[in-house]
Amino acid sequence: MGPALHPERDLLLVVDPQPTFMALCPAELPVPGAEAVIPVINRILAGPIARAVVTQDWHHPQHLSFASQHPGRAPLEQVELPYGPQTLWPDHGVRATPGAAIHPALDQAKVVLVLRKGFRRTIDSYSAFRENDRATGTGLAEWLRAVGVRRLFIAGITRPYCVDWTAEDALAAGFETWLVEDACARLGPDALLAASRARLAAAGLRFTRADDLI
Repeated sequence: MGPALHPERDLLLVVDPQPTFMALCPAELPVPGAEAVIPVINRILAGPIARAVVTQDWHHPQHLSFASQHPGRAPLEQVELPYGPQTLWPDHGVRATPGAAIHPALDQAKVVLVLRKGFRRTIDSYSAFRENDRATGTGLAEWLRAVGVRRLFIAGITRPYCVDWTAEDALAAGFETWLVEDACARLGPDALLAASRARLAAAGLRFTRADDLI
């Protein structure tokens, strides 16, 4: 038995459901199992949850998080940018390209806001709440409070990066936060995911599954 849902206080936050991570594109930044989370998310959206927000990677074509902007460096290498360490990625989620679109199969009937992130060329943005300098806000927390949201259920792509950073910042902003584990794709070794899960659980993150919201 999952948490009872309230139409005004609860919201599903879907992180980066975009073809750029999927074979549909073909994947520019391939994430195993990314496309498989779309039908799981749609099942949640078909249930009692009343509202959803979707985030979208919307990168400048020469974004500084792209390995292509650092001669001699490769994707997944670490570099120091003015705001701190940054993982380099393949070019992905480039604004106004097919890869950056919201997945066409995602049910958007309950989507009330689309938040584009990572659009500043010089700062990457994993979290839906703050960019990677950890100082520049997106305005999402203020918007959620303005429309009466108090509890978030987070799903999408990908753990332990954009999904987990979003969950961490949601907790820091004072929202009761749940992560829908079977509605998330993940990238990287098991140890990295396990460490992130333990850290977030210690911070108060709760975990659930799609069936518990239906």
